[in-house]
Amino acid sequence: MEELALHILDLAQNSLVAGATMLAIFIDENIKTNTLTIIIEDNGRGMDSEFVTKVLDPFTTTRTTRRVGLGLPLLHMTACQCGGDLTIDSKPDKGTKVTATFQLDHWDLPPLGDMAGTMTTLLVGKPDVDVLYRHVVNGRKFCFDTRKLKAELAPVPLSEARVLMALGTYITDELAKLHGGE
Repeated sequence: MEELALHILDLAQNSLVAGATMLAIFIDENIKTNTLTIIIEDNGRGMDSEFVTKVLDPFTTTRTTRRVGLGLPLLHMTACQCGGDLTIDSKPDKGTKVTATFQLDHWDLPPLGDMAGTMTTLLVGKPDVDVLYRHVVNGRKFCFDTRKLKAELAPVPLSEARVLMALGTYITDELAKLHGGE
């Protein structure tokens, strides 16, 4: 995958397939520690410890449509190639937390990519799922919480085209402020 946002979308889709009703995506870009940390956490059905030990093997998957599962193995490989690592904390019926770390200035680090597109894709695909997205760049924070938006916009659904367009623009603008220091 050419951008980290696609990895995030892939893991978020795994969470949704696992029955998650709440999905949290945290991104922390920290120049002082030279780290990029991405955390995807859900309240889906989780995995037992035996499956967690196997899930980074590309030939381990619960999918019935193909024999390989590439999402976690590819993200793990990318993290390791960029001076980082990937950890998985999961409990059956409790959910899963995936944490990927990267050396922020590593020459092999893919760009973060289109997080606004990732978020709007999630809202189109599963508008009933609650999503919390928090992004921190050197202490500056942006937070996007669909629970608050749903309450403010009711009865208009977040998956409505005009709402999605406005949300995509809003997220893009707020992330530009984070990176630009405004």
